[in-house]
Amino acid sequence: MTTATPTRRRRRLRPVEVADVQRLSDRLTSVTFTGQFDGFEIATPTQHIKILIPFPGEHEVALPPSTPEGPLWPTDGPRPPLRTYTPRRFDPETGRLEVQFVIHGEGPASAWAERATPGDRLAIGGPGGRLPLAIDAGPWLIAGDESALPAIGTLLDALPDDATATVHLEAEDSAQRVEIGGPGAAQIHWLDRSASQNPGSELHRALTTAPVTRETNVWVAGEAGAVRGIRRALLDAGRIDPARFVTRGYWRAGESNHPDHDHGDDA
Repeated sequence: MTTATPTRRRRRLRPVEVADVQRLSDRLTSVTFTGQFDGFEIATPTQHIKILIPFPGEHEVALPPSTPEGPLWPTDGPRPPLRTYTPRRFDPETGRLEVQFVIHGEGPASAWAERATPGDRLAIGGPGGRLPLAIDAGPWLIAGDESALPAIGTLLDALPDDATATVHLEAEDSAQRVEIGGPGAAQIHWLDRSASQNPGSELHRALTTAPVTRETNVWVAGEAGAVRGIRRALLDAGRIDPARFVTRGYWRAGESNHPDHDHGDDA
């Protein structure tokens, strides 16, 4: 008899279906999902969801039975990959959820996003996470690489129209630039990173010379090692109020399954 075990944390998995796929750039694909979104609410910008990804060559995920302790997974086979993403936008009236995937040539989510087609069936859990900063007029210093573009977009959308924000976005080359939006006073700076440069190197250079005060709200996300270096440099210089400084390590070079709870603040 096959036994099964629940997940450690309670997480409702919602079945969803791909309604639309759009390629925004060579490295960014937008996927819109529809599904059972009753009670689904994104309370603050930069929140994340879990996405259950089909195995290679498949276009559907088989959901396990649900229990009060969480999904009951069989123990006689592998579980589908589970990855963390920040939804770009959710429309509760139409029940449509947009998620943007960075295409980077490896990893189950990237590989699936490259072949995604309308009708594919996945599952999502969440949302979760919080933003420990007040959404006010600023000033703001916001930065990230391609992996942070959706979260930065949600943050810019939430800022008031009179907010003062300086945004630094690092991408592998100018062809990867996409429309990011933001309040009228936002200054958007794209930083081109060559293939020979380490991820986050251009962000480090820009942020360590950026004009900031201890009243500036700072939000930075991207490759975990680079984010830690940026945090250390700004805090050691005494230029940033730690209470106004949020960092997130969304991925780590050389790792295929970086945890979603990496706050980039242990260095």
